[in-house]
Amino acid sequence: MTSPIDEKNNNIDGVNNSIPDKKQPAFTGSSFSESKNLEKVRDILFGQQIREQEQKFANLEALISQECANLREETKKRLDLLENYLKKEIETLSERLKNEKIERDTSINNLAAEQRKAISSWESKFSQFDEQTNNSQRELREQILKQSKTLQDEIQQKCEEILNLLQKESQDLRNEKIDNSHLASMFTELAFRLSNQQSN
Repeated sequence: MTSPIDEKNNNIDGVNNSIPDKKQPAFTGSSFSESKNLEKVRDILFGQQIREQEQKFANLEALISQECANLREETKKRLDLLENYLKKEIETLSERLKNEKIERDTSINNLAAEQRKAISSWESKFSQFDEQTNNSQRELREQILKQSKTLQDEIQQKCEEILNLLQKESQDLRNEKIDNSHLASMFTELAFRLSNQQSN
């Protein structure tokens, strides 16, 4: 089913198709008066419809222009609203960032003060510990010297005892060596005799 507008457009197309181009003659070889009469007939038959359609097109163009102008105005208003909203949001974010920066700076300053206080306390403790360590090292060196002297005396005594024992053992070994030499010569002579007996 076609709408009234489509029917009007079809009528316009039919009119446009039925009307020959004004630049070309309607009938080749006809006289100028006949061509003029034909244009009058055409204007009588279709002129009113063409003028109505042209008026409708003009109204439609005006309506479209008005709608475009309204759309531009609405778009401009919305863009202005969006711009104002974004400006407010940016200002809010900037203020929030500023407050957060102030809070961070305050926290950092407090933390730095606590760290300085802790460092001072630790330095005092390290100083006391260093002093105690020096005293302990001095006492320990004295004890080590005493123990070293005692140990040295004990080592010297043990060395003397070991030397005496080594001398005694050495004397015993020399005596055993003489006995072993005598015993070796006896075994050698016995082996010689046994070998002679076996050869005989």
